[in-house]
Amino acid sequence: MLTVAYVFAGLAALVHVYIFWLEALAFETAGRKAFGVSAEDAAIMKPWAYNQGFYNLFLAIGTAAGLGVAGSNRDAAIALVLFGTGSMITAALVLITSDPAKARGAIVQGLFPALGLISLAIWGLS
Repeated sequence: MLTVAYVFAGLAALVHVYIFWLEALAFETAGRKAFGVSAEDAAIMKPWAYNQGFYNLFLAIGTAAGLGVAGSNRDAAIALVLFGTGSMITAALVLITSDPAKARGAIVQGLFPALGLISLAIWGLS
């Protein structure tokens, strides 16, 4: 089950790298379309989106670092994966509670990390 948790954590990291790309690098094109933002609003929101994109990248990097040390330091791997995926889930909860219309985005952002944490919990309890 630990391997399953790591797979879901890896998928969560990949999703967050994609979100980084949408927010920080492609906000005025693909990001604008993905988030349903007008060209005029995108120009105003671009600095915010750039900053937000890096938050997502850092969560992905932390999670990936945990996966990277999984073979040599299981305790550190679990700690990093727990922190990264826990933060991703919390961010998804903040998104949906701040604007229920963003439920789809919250599910995209939170599904893989949630499955990873559930798998990790099952592994830990067995």
